[in-house]
Amino acid sequence: MAITKTKPELNWLRRISLQFITEKDFDKIERSSVKLSFKKGETILKQGGLSTHIVYLEKGIVKFNYENEINKNLILTIVSAPKILGGANLFYKDNNLFSFIAVDDCEVILIDANVMLEVMTENSRFSIMLFQVATEMFKTAVINFISLAYKQKEGRIADILLYLAAEVYHKNSFYLSLTRKELAEFASCSTENVIMTLSKWQNEKIIQIDGKLLEISDIEKLKHISKIA
Repeated sequence: MAITKTKPELNWLRRISLQFITEKDFDKIERSSVKLSFKKGETILKQGGLSTHIVYLEKGIVKFNYENEINKNLILTIVSAPKILGGANLFYKDNNLFSFIAVDDCEVILIDANVMLEVMTENSRFSIMLFQVATEMFKTAVINFISLAYKQKEGRIADILLYLAAEVYHKNSFYLSLTRKELAEFASCSTENVIMTLSKWQNEKIIQIDGKLLEISDIEKLKHISKIA
């Protein structure tokens, strides 16, 4: 982890926030912020730690990682910048419910949670906006759990590839930041199942894989697998 000395630039957050709060209030938020850089695999916020900051993801991709009582990891969701992270942790207040871990090199801005809560308390419309942003982001985690509960492994893996293309990389051909193990933790299946399924789909020309580059060649077929499997 590295601290950047330059003043944090909360451009995306500023753009959406100034519809609800004054420049003075936003400057208060900005003054409480510090910009940090994280390498791939580094933990940004740790599960169980005190919830003291809101994380604004300025650059990169982050996974929400939950570790259960027997030390088994589950990826709840994956998001790409720009995003406000930590909404659930903020509203829960006491401890971080899960960890934020960098999937690739990330730049984040930590915002003092007490300052954010102070501004939210003084402006209900701003509070509602932040709650809506957090709710929209965590909706993907809920949808993933529904997939885990009702779908077979191929349906779950199809859902993940469709989600990554639409919501994280924003295109059907992308350099996959996740390892096969991380895909398995996201799909709640074994790494071997992921490898076998991806190989099968490549042979069927549904996807093409060249090193880290993954391309969805037949998205309609993948959507069909998502529906029936």
